[in-house]
Amino acid sequence: MPAPTAATFSRLLKLAAIPEGAERPTRPVVEAFTGKQLATIPIATADDALLAIKKARVAQKEWAARPVADRVAVMHRYRDLILRHQDALMDMAQAESGKNRASAMEEVLDISMTARHYALAAEKLLKPKKVQGMLPVLTKAQVRYQPKGVVGVISPWNYPMTLAVSDAIAALLAGNGVVLKPDSQTPYCALACVELMYEAGLPRDLFAVVPGPGSVVGTALVENTDYLMFTGSSATGALLAEQAGRRLIGFSAELGGKNPMIIAKGANLREVADAAVRACFSNSGQLCISVERIYVDQSIAAEFTAKFGERVRNMTVGPGYEYGIEMGSLVSEDQIKTVSGHVDDALVKGATLVAGGKARPDLGPLFYEPTVLANVPEDAEVYRSETFGPVVSIYPVPNIEAAIQAANDTEYGLNASVWAKTKAEGEAIAARINAGTVNVDEGYGPAWGSTGAPMGGMKASGVGRRHGPDGLLKYCESQTIATTRFINLGGPRFVPAKLWAKIMPIAVRAIAYLPGR
Repeated sequence: MPAPTAATFSRLLKLAAIPEGAERPTRPVVEAFTGKQLATIPIATADDALLAIKKARVAQKEWAARPVADRVAVMHRYRDLILRHQDALMDMAQAESGKNRASAMEEVLDISMTARHYALAAEKLLKPKKVQGMLPVLTKAQVRYQPKGVVGVISPWNYPMTLAVSDAIAALLAGNGVVLKPDSQTPYCALACVELMYEAGLPRDLFAVVPGPGSVVGTALVENTDYLMFTGSSATGALLAEQAGRRLIGFSAELGGKNPMIIAKGANLREVADAAVRACFSNSGQLCISVERIYVDQSIAAEFTAKFGERVRNMTVGPGYEYGIEMGSLVSEDQIKTVSGHVDDALVKGATLVAGGKARPDLGPLFYEPTVLANVPEDAEVYRSETFGPVVSIYPVPNIEAAIQAANDTEYGLNASVWAKTKAEGEAIAARINAGTVNVDEGYGPAWGSTGAPMGGMKASGVGRRHGPDGLLKYCESQTIATTRFINLGGPRFVPAKLWAKIMPIAVRAIAYLPGR
């Protein structure tokens, strides 16, 4: 299958939130596999972003007034369109990011599952809820949900489709407008997904895509929207959280990770080795929830290292839009430099190379071999810093207690993987790991794909959650409406104030004995 055609890029370009006829400087968009220019993308200004926010505010008022069922119908149609156009979407994801076909399929499936989940859950989650009032019979209380207004989304290049639109799906179903700043390396992935949302019936002004640098467009979003959703580095996330905090707007973020895998005695090492390839090298390791540290019981460490090393050395790596290639390229020269720097530094300081360890310019400009390290010293940069590439280090440990302690000894807490002799043992270990998601007998897929459960990071790995009820309700302002019936809290006029003051504490104490209190 070839890269997307010039006609495809031309069609999608018209969907960018750039005023018609406006002249803007452009930047090239290249095919990661080859470095060949595929298209250009306009560089939006702050005024472009402000105009998109203004239009979204107008469209949001009408959208929020529509029944939730109408919004749900749009997302059901969107889910169907995503699956119908899956091949074209995967082509675009691979072209801009260099990922292999299976990793591109992950994006399509995740968008579809997220749209389906929230389309099925939205009406129940957003329905007004009765809660216990202050005083039985005399008061009643209800919780309602109002949309925030316009949500700003800043999405990354590593999963440029699902991380551009999946958070927006929940925000839109909650009644908000959305203005998206996609990463400058992968803007057409976002435009391709949003095009299908328009086709599903979403008003054009309600969801705008504004391509441009974070320093310009991103700043306009954090300074002018009503809520900000960000996926990216912990350092940038901390800066954006500070900016959002100054405006007292809500902020949610999935940030970095240095994710551990724990392998206990009794685990099936052949199965673990196969799964670790997915856990460590899906999307060329450019995945916030991929595994970068493996802690294995020292009694089985040599056997596991041999099996895993052999499996990694036999991986199929290269360019191509077909299935069967296990790992594609990295996305940029900066990623190559980071990965090479971490590996070279570790080797100079005494680490052992088990597999990989070098760039592959013979395959394309941004290819680097899947790499396994052992005997990594604590002063090596890769020991604690997130590589965000196809590099994993193996650490033998004397027992599970040591493995858990090492797994938690990090500023991050995003994802983890546990392998043990039994499921019960694995779940017991998982419960002691300080990470937002933990997968037993897999790397990251089951927790990520459980859209009904919250997903996000502890510590420096994030704020808030996507997926689950929180993933939608965070885009709402909760409102309590309390109604007093029969008499107000000042008491009946015919009851003296002193007597009423004595009655109220007695009534409050009595409430404690009522069912549900």
